[in-house]
Amino acid sequence: MMNFGPPPPRDANTKPQFFENPDLDSLSKHFIGNMQRYREHVVIPKSNGPVQIKTNEEQMIERAVESCTFKSITSCVMGYGLGAAIGLFTASVNPNMMDPMANERKQTAREIFREMRATTHSYAKNFALIGCVFSAVECAIESQRGVTDWRNGTYAGAVTGGLIGLRAGVKAGIIGAAGFAAFSTVIDYYMRSR
Repeated sequence: MMNFGPPPPRDANTKPQFFENPDLDSLSKHFIGNMQRYREHVVIPKSNGPVQIKTNEEQMIERAVESCTFKSITSCVMGYGLGAAIGLFTASVNPNMMDPMANERKQTAREIFREMRATTHSYAKNFALIGCVFSAVECAIESQRGVTDWRNGTYAGAVTGGLIGLRAGVKAGIIGAAGFAAFSTVIDYYMRSR
């Protein structure tokens, strides 16, 4: 039998982990390990490069970025920016006068800018609301179903379109739900098929 050196001194309180024989116990500890876990929740990302273990701070930031709250706020801010850009463009190509009977009088620059600001702000608020509601509903549905597929966008589009259309009545809510669901499905299919 091979001798791996003297066994470590044993206290009277030390219990063997694997074997009663101290030589076999120290040998098994050498090959198996000390049975201590250094880290909890080790996440190894799937990638083609070298495996990198994420730190606790990276995991915390990743959880925060993937949360429904962060996604909703991001969609709201981006929707506001997109709506402001579309509203500014719409106001600049369609400058209508407040009072159509006052054709003799020219509009001042202040009135034009005030009208452009109101149109831009209106578009921005609407796009921000749509983005926030759609993102929150889609994230909630995805969390509940536990699946990421095209149905999440379709269901979220139906709920969002229905809620927006309900302001004008039940019939408008049904039409809005069907239209927004179809639009979301087409966009999702296009984005996934690329």
